Amino acid sequence: MSAVAAQAVRGEGVVGLTVSGNAVLPSVSVSFDPSAAPLSLPSDLLLLAVFDSALSRDDTSAANFTGFVADAPGGAELSSLDSTLSGALAELASDPEFRAKPGQVSQVLRVPGQPFKRIALLGLGKTDVLIKGESGSWQGVGSAIATAAKTNQASKVSVAFVGKPEAAEGEEIKAGNAVRGIVTGAIVGSFEDVRFKSDEKEKAKAERGVKELVVVGLGEGAALERDVFVAERLAAGIILTKQLVNAPPNVLTPAVLADVAVNLTAAHSDVLTAKVLEKAECEQLGMGAYLAVAEASAADNPPKFIHVTYRPAAAEGAEEKPLKKLALVGKGLTFDSGGYNLKAGPGSMIHLMKFDMGGAAAVMGAAKAIAAIQPQGVEVHFIVAACENMVSGGGMKPGDIITASNGKTIEVNNTDAEGRLTLADALLYAQKQEVEKIVDIATLTGACIIALGNDIAGLFTPNDEIAAELEVVSKVCGDKVWRMPMEEGYWEGMRSKHADMVNTGGREGGSITAALFLKQFMDEKIPWAHLDIAGPVWSEKKGGGTGFAASLLYYWVDSHSS
Repeated sequence: MSAVAAQAVRGEGVVGLTVSGNAVLPSVSVSFDPSAAPLSLPSDLLLLAVFDSALSRDDTSAANFTGFVADAPGGAELSSLDSTLSGALAELASDPEFRAKPGQVSQVLRVPGQPFKRIALLGLGKTDVLIKGESGSWQGVGSAIATAAKTNQASKVSVAFVGKPEAAEGEEIKAGNAVRGIVTGAIVGSFEDVRFKSDEKEKAKAERGVKELVVVGLGEGAALERDVFVAERLAAGIILTKQLVNAPPNVLTPAVLADVAVNLTAAHSDVLTAKVLEKAECEQLGMGAYLAVAEASAADNPPKFIHVTYRPAAAEGAEEKPLKKLALVGKGLTFDSGGYNLKAGPGSMIHLMKFDMGGAAAVMGAAKAIAAIQPQGVEVHFIVAACENMVSGGGMKPGDIITASNGKTIEVNNTDAEGRLTLADALLYAQKQEVEKIVDIATLTGACIIALGNDIAGLFTPNDEIAAELEVVSKVCGDKVWRMPMEEGYWEGMRSKHADMVNTGGREGGSITAALFLKQFMDEKIPWAHLDIAGPVWSEKKGGGTGFAASLLYYWVDSHSS
């Protein structure tokens, strides 16, 4: 741990003297038993995984549930198990609220004389979910397992798949994707961020949950073990993303974020290297747009330009081949006050502006997963221009004209449109690494939340190929994206009479004009996509970061691996 990180942990030099406690990271042991009878599994909680087609219902009847469907996947098996359990499964299925939707858990029953303490039904939804192989759907199932385990104080959980659908000709059962999603969801769903709580009872409570997970009926073997390996490391990356987004801005400063990158590199020194550019070095590179944003707090919390590089370790005896070079660029505003265009009044969300580094958090989370999983054939550059956007006498002012590192000039008509300024210089830096493709990710505009809500990220790109790549991996991992238009006509509203451009247009189409602004700093020959994650970065319901896009970025990189 560096001096900066150690200082932050001790609370020295931190506003309010806040000390970050140790994170309680979940550890789940996963095993497979392909042949065990479901009712023979000793566990604290047995979950029978069922498809909705296995349950027959009559919505006009008060009883509602009319039996298990014999010719549906798992229907006959459920009926037989129900007889053994003296009607317990029918009792669980009779709850009119239980419809076997993906991740839905029925009521829990105690059944005496069995090796398991409690039993419940776990919904899987439609039978094609195993054929589509979308890990995102399965991650919700895994999260439901974690919740059920915590609620019932069950440390050992068995999940038994009762019947599987037959794959049609040309299709296959994608059990591996199901395993990845379930294990990732179970681990991430078990995580509670209690680093800043002082109550020891709450900390102890956070450690409850599934510790041992046995999966029956999905198969076994090296392939599934590999899926568990990937899922465990991907979950660790998602949890890091959540931790970074949750961390308060008095603790997670640009220097501490840089420290996270350096420590991550030290833990994976065989495949990662790190470089942190200080303010003076950024000045030499002409990063006027980035440094203008950082200036107001440069004396107290100076900017840190973070560059982590992943190069896979060469496999012994393997022929060395050229690596595909990719870049992930994350917006890293550790706090955004809005500057002189101060965020004020209802709806400004200034108290949540610690999450304005959600893009950087996703990039660091992806870096952690990639370094641990080590996909071959790719070189990845993780780039974050970290700083704060504050107010001071020497800070950036409305009306300033600033110069990016490619010489383009920008008239600042709103200091609260600062993220795009930092990204401009970060994207230019990424291109100098001679990468083949770039994805940037940022909590960039409130306009994107208005357009797409809180669950979906906006995908902006002039390149159909990279758009298709991101849409495919989005469906696999469950981080939802929606491609938005890059309407060039809107750029007219971004022209300045005194500089090359202004940094904001009108209210209409705000997320589009923000993406068009970034496009001014991209070489048209390099495929590039911009992800606006302002909506899905944070869950108001859960009161914390979602970990959004760490998985998406990992899968996108992995799709280019050999």
